[in-house]
Amino acid sequence: MESFDAIVIGAGVIGCSVAYHLARLGSKKVLVLERTQIGAGTSAQSSGILRTHYSVIENVRLAQASWAVFDDFANYLADEQASAGLVKCGYLIAAPEGPKLAPLRAALQAQREQGITVHYLGREEARERLPIARFDDAALIGHEPQAGFADAYLVATSFARAARRLGVKIDEGVAVEQLLIADGKVVGVQTSQGAVRAGTVISTQNIWSREIERWTGIACPVVAERHSVLALEGPEAYTFRMPVYKDLGSPGMFYCRSYGGSQMLVSEGIRGQILAQPDNEQGEIGMDYMVEVGAQVAERFPSYATAGVASSWTGVYDVTPDWNPVLGRLPELPGLVVGYGFSGHGFKLSPAVGRLLAQCALGLATDVDIAPYALERFRTGGLLIGQYGLGAVS
Repeated sequence: MESFDAIVIGAGVIGCSVAYHLARLGSKKVLVLERTQIGAGTSAQSSGILRTHYSVIENVRLAQASWAVFDDFANYLADEQASAGLVKCGYLIAAPEGPKLAPLRAALQAQREQGITVHYLGREEARERLPIARFDDAALIGHEPQAGFADAYLVATSFARAARRLGVKIDEGVAVEQLLIADGKVVGVQTSQGAVRAGTVISTQNIWSREIERWTGIACPVVAERHSVLALEGPEAYTFRMPVYKDLGSPGMFYCRSYGGSQMLVSEGIRGQILAQPDNEQGEIGMDYMVEVGAQVAERFPSYATAGVASSWTGVYDVTPDWNPVLGRLPELPGLVVGYGFSGHGFKLSPAVGRLLAQCALGLATDVDIAPYALERFRTGGLLIGQYGLGAVS
């Protein structure tokens, strides 16, 4: 039985980040096991938006640390060929008079107190940055210049390449079937190709994280939830120079960004379709949904009342009851570290989360306190519920 210092389950963007940071922090023998291919799961379905705006301050800190990596990605990985596909176009978020106004004001102030550059814009200033939109009902508009979007698949594969350069072994097409436990501790994993020994296992299984519950009996409060994304072709181009936009006044709290330099990528920031079983295959997008989202877009972007759907796809979130992740060790089972339940935040937070989980696995102090993300919060009631309601804008 081959032995490793640590085994990472899952080679999505989180798992590849964990593996890279384990090696960077000095772990000599790291194995990553991926049931399909690197970055081929839910990472490949990400909308790729990068922002530090959250109403949960813990998420702000993780996003801030992650942005610093995305903004200097090739240097961070010491790989001049590495690319995050970053488009630094900024991020606009607006709310009308009503229940979202006070939470937005508080979140923007919290960002500023964290040292993040945030501007308060007037309606005309917002129009200068996003001229295809209307802002006549906006009571508050926040602008985060150090934001934008990137490519999750590129990030995952770049982390994987950097990890391999540091000696990490990544086995694709190998499924983990069981945790191996002896004397109440993790000692390895059973895979589709045999057993592998390690005293530390880091699970980054995303929508498949319920397997932890099957293997250990420890409750894993996560469900798979499918979300739909549309690419709209309108009479006015949504260019790369125009910021990502979040509309807190729309029924679906929709978000949008440039797609391909001319089209609009758009999706809602509320609950999606809960799946009975984890499945990241493409789902159907009904005409009713397209009409509903199209109406919200046309209300904010008048010329898009005549837009057509150029393409569409679905992505699946691993969602917890408070729409925030579970990070760290599980006290009931020494040797097991988990990172799941990102609820749409995973790509944005992946550089920081990968480093923090690696630090946790190695018994090091973490750069950011991850205690608020402990599984125990679902038993004690210390939930991380965002002020905008349940959804991916937490």
